[in-house]
Amino acid sequence: MDRRIVIAGTGSGVGKTTLTIGIMAALQKRGLSVQGFKCGPDYIDPTYHSAVTGRPSRNLDSWMTGREAVKEIFERGSQGSDISIIEGVMGMFDGKNPLTDEGSTADIGRILGAPIVLIVNIASMARSAAAIVKGFQQFGQGDNIVGVIANRAGSEGHYKMVKQAIEQECGIPVLGYLPRDANIELPERHLGLVPSIERGELRPFFELLAEKVTAHIDLDLLLDLAAAEPIDCKPVLFTSNGQLDVPKRVKIAIAKDAAFHFYYPENLELLEAGGAECVFFSPLAGEQVPPDADGLYIGGGFPEEFAERLAAEEGVKASVRSRIEEGIPTLAECGGFMFLTEQIVDTTGNEFPMVGMIPGKVTMQTKLAALGYRETIGVKENFLLSEGEQARGHEFHYSTFQVNEGADVKAAFQSKGRLGTKADGYLTGNLVAGYTHLHFASNPNMVREWIRACTQYQQSRK
Repeated sequence: MDRRIVIAGTGSGVGKTTLTIGIMAALQKRGLSVQGFKCGPDYIDPTYHSAVTGRPSRNLDSWMTGREAVKEIFERGSQGSDISIIEGVMGMFDGKNPLTDEGSTADIGRILGAPIVLIVNIASMARSAAAIVKGFQQFGQGDNIVGVIANRAGSEGHYKMVKQAIEQECGIPVLGYLPRDANIELPERHLGLVPSIERGELRPFFELLAEKVTAHIDLDLLLDLAAAEPIDCKPVLFTSNGQLDVPKRVKIAIAKDAAFHFYYPENLELLEAGGAECVFFSPLAGEQVPPDADGLYIGGGFPEEFAERLAAEEGVKASVRSRIEEGIPTLAECGGFMFLTEQIVDTTGNEFPMVGMIPGKVTMQTKLAALGYRETIGVKENFLLSEGEQARGHEFHYSTFQVNEGADVKAAFQSKGRLGTKADGYLTGNLVAGYTHLHFASNPNMVREWIRACTQYQQSRK
């Protein structure tokens, strides 16, 4: 038997991430090897998982990658672990649209045949909590809800009332609770997350969560409930005899530091499996694009948090600019796209000069500018996604881009979201840039096309 468990919630904000990383930390302290996963496209929560477990956390997204790829990503990620803990997204049945479960936590649970523990915020209720759990049981389609954890209990007595009601009415155990306590609320989930993890500032918080979980939640029962049958998985991405298993023939330089760190692990692994050697460099540390690089990937992150430092790295900016002008096949996503514009303007109006490859500026704002799934359709001369080719991704940012007046800007994609289809991103030569984080598993042909373009670039430099 394998051990895997989904931590689902009745909605956003009920404490899924707090409980997930607390359970991970508590099981780690027991000496278990824990593998984290996150339902949906989010990058922030997997960053916490990886910090706690020491293993790269992975996204499981049935809309972006398809159902068989979800199984494969899960199987690859779980290898060598004692238990896999899968954090849900939003409410258990919330997914791509309100009429189906596609892309939801429930959908991932069904694909993986995984037991589900439901997190319920019990603040200001007692017996009513049982009605909520019963509703989730009856609404689902054979979902394996095996237990409940109560969050934000006012007292032990309050928790016991809720436990009695749920166990009587719903026929499943309540594994425990976390008390209402400001000290165990997640710190700011956005600004400076990676540097604070790297400096060890969150370690005391993880320790505190592990202590609270150990004291208030029955981990032995959780481990018992996590037992599940092995998954029947047919590889669709990383086949041993497929086109994505060839000798290394190009090098792709990847910007990776506290400013640029949002990459789906499978994107990098697909590049490696397709014949690319991934080499990393840090713009924040003053590292220029490696001279032997045949391709360039600048992912998302928080360049606005480091805008002053990035602006001062003239050598880095010059190296990025000159290599792109020379024709190195480049993908810049979200934070990478922002870095390639002329300037980033912060929320107080301070202007920081960036690389200057894209004619326009990015302005930060305090409210969310875009959030949601995107279906991207390639345009003519896009080396990564040719005209009419489709891939799937996700957009999430607090900034807006204003193109320079009179500038001749060609979009890199047509981007289809909830509000319709629009031209998106920026295309020039071998540069493809935009706000959307693409998942290569949604169209592995992107990997082949990128490596082909890198090979041509490599030969042109000889």
